[in-house]
Amino acid sequence: MAEEEQEEEKKSFIDKFLSGIAKYLPSVEKPTYKQSFNKRLKWTLFALLMYLILSYITVFGVAPGAYDRYRFFELVLGSRFGSIMTLGIGPIVTAGIVLQLLVGSKIIGWDLTKPESRKKFQTANKFLAIVMSVIEAVAFVMLGALPVANDFIIQVAVVLQLAAGGLVVILLDELISKWGFGSGVSLFIAVGVAGQIIVIALSPLTLTCASGTTIFQTNIASCIPSAANPPRGLIWNFFIGLINGDYNKTILNLTPLLTTALVFLVVVYIQEIRIDIPLGFTAMRGFGRTWSLKLLYTSNIPVILTSALIANLQLLGRAGITDMGNGTFCGFFGCYDSTGSVIGGLVYYLSSPGRGVAGTGSASLLGDIVSGLVVSSEIVRAFTYLLFMSITAMIFSIFWVSTSGMDAESVANQIESSGMHIPGYRSDKKSMEQVLNKYIPALALLGGLVIGLIAAFADFIGALGTGTGMLLTTMIIYNYYEELSNQDLEEAHPLIRKVLGG
Repeated sequence: MAEEEQEEEKKSFIDKFLSGIAKYLPSVEKPTYKQSFNKRLKWTLFALLMYLILSYITVFGVAPGAYDRYRFFELVLGSRFGSIMTLGIGPIVTAGIVLQLLVGSKIIGWDLTKPESRKKFQTANKFLAIVMSVIEAVAFVMLGALPVANDFIIQVAVVLQLAAGGLVVILLDELISKWGFGSGVSLFIAVGVAGQIIVIALSPLTLTCASGTTIFQTNIASCIPSAANPPRGLIWNFFIGLINGDYNKTILNLTPLLTTALVFLVVVYIQEIRIDIPLGFTAMRGFGRTWSLKLLYTSNIPVILTSALIANLQLLGRAGITDMGNGTFCGFFGCYDSTGSVIGGLVYYLSSPGRGVAGTGSASLLGDIVSGLVVSSEIVRAFTYLLFMSITAMIFSIFWVSTSGMDAESVANQIESSGMHIPGYRSDKKSMEQVLNKYIPALALLGGLVIGLIAAFADFIGALGTGTGMLLTTMIIYNYYEELSNQDLEEAHPLIRKVLGG
């Protein structure tokens, strides 16, 4: 009895705290009228433009530098190191991971099938995301992820700027979800990865030039390609290798382009695998529609959460780093060489294998096999990475179904509220829930496994923008295409209507 009273007191405290803090959390109000297609598109593009502008504004107090060792972090979290957007969507995703674990493990006993519990979850998620913005900003400065002077005032100024950038991302994400199309979280990832793919594939400038923050901070001579300093773009290097008869270089530069196309085609194909459940109108016989349950039921969310977890572990891996001699530096979760590349520890076995070949623009297991650089430790690393990606994606997929209103009970409520039922079964919510329970839990488990496996294999074969980044971008673009195609396109530009088939 005493335990039950304590549990009720804890629930009451959490509820009171969230209802009190909700008044002070910055938020974007929902539109009070139905937005037209053009207005929603304008708000989406406005938020995207703001994100891009802020990602090129350098944080005051941070010295310009190259952040190649954080490239994975940038790609999967839509961030840009050294800028106001250094944190990217990291705080939002990390807050989501923490809350999903707390709710999924019943530490917080919210029934997310109920609207009031989902509202509490959303409030808690925003509050925790703001808190994580501050925590991650402090971690980035204290762990040396950014080159900041050893001055307390400058360090505080950098932390405040990074935290403010995190808050802006939270608000931009909310702006897109309420006034625009899709999700800011997904859109920022897609734009970041797409930009990297274009640079890696097509840039005529050299790697040395690309490391500069702006053209004014870069030695112009270092931008001019030469035999010793080849172009960054894989396509240029492919033709250079072909002309010079260097077929090994030709193959190494062509392989990432082919694997990128392969990942794109595979993901588009798998997106179409679905189970169609027939529905009929309760009030009108002979009319109906289908309710589609995709194989990738939870879409790209499990991979985003898994990638964010890996990125945070990589960052924490540099905590407590000490010089071990011989150019080796070890932290709590990993060891690194003098260039910052991970060479051992937990982080090593939870990151994609591939040591890479200079001038190819790619580091992957397939590239190492082609160039003859693969070693036994990289095979073990590939196995542990594959296992972690697939299992963690499955877990997050299951949690996401229960926390986002995608479970059988919530879907049955949606079908019932639309005045429809499943033919051949009783026209009540309980019967529909039983039918949906045959598919949804299995799809959540299988979809999480499939998306985790695809992400890992895409990394192994060296798709541009990292395999995980390319996978996410393809799915995000496909989901946007589906969402926009279902809109009323009467007001849209003729070119948009033609592209969307409207």
